[in-house]
Amino acid sequence: MEQRTFDTFIFDLDGTLLDTVPDLTLLTNRILREVGVPEHTQEEILSYVGSGVRRLMQLALPSDASDEMRERAMALWNAHFAEYYEHSLPYPGVVELLGSLRERGIGIGVVSNKLQPGVDVVMNRVLPGMADVMFGESELIPRKPDPKGIQVAMKFLKTAGPDTIYIGDSPGDILAGRNAGTATAVALWGYHDKSDFPEAGAEPDVYVANPLDLLAFAR
Repeated sequence: MEQRTFDTFIFDLDGTLLDTVPDLTLLTNRILREVGVPEHTQEEILSYVGSGVRRLMQLALPSDASDEMRERAMALWNAHFAEYYEHSLPYPGVVELLGSLRERGIGIGVVSNKLQPGVDVVMNRVLPGMADVMFGESELIPRKPDPKGIQVAMKFLKTAGPDTIYIGDSPGDILAGRNAGTATAVALWGYHDKSDFPEAGAEPDVYVANPLDLLAFAR
């Protein structure tokens, strides 16, 4: 990407701002124990992350799990997710990045495939006051790569695609940003290998190795 600058930065959450896999592993395995099926390693659960909670649980449960078991698993998730945030931490450089963007008057948004209550809990406890708008999956906001969450965030931030960069760590993030008309950046510190993006037809405008490298794109 030629050197462009933006007045709005919108971020994915898991694997981009926060490393949440330790807590996702603890919570997922608690649910699997409670419904009476085998647990998974953190590496296995990492491979399930990126397409929302329902997809994570679909992959974590046995393929022949009954609809009743799947419904119970989601009910347990909704009952207990707020207890699992102590091991979810910002990646090195993220707090400094967000603080610097704040100082420059940059609009900051979060658009995640986490359920909306999960986004609210973890952001308010781990990165309080660091985003102007925060959207997760809900009845009104579908999962990425649908662009609606990013489009709604831009509307709230009173900006448009040419002035916005969307930063994520998965091919679905890049497709969502592209569909929303923003520039796109891959957070290489996240949960996907660089090779995943061309294979998925999701080449970003730029790959970024360190959160603070994003300051070069701040207007």
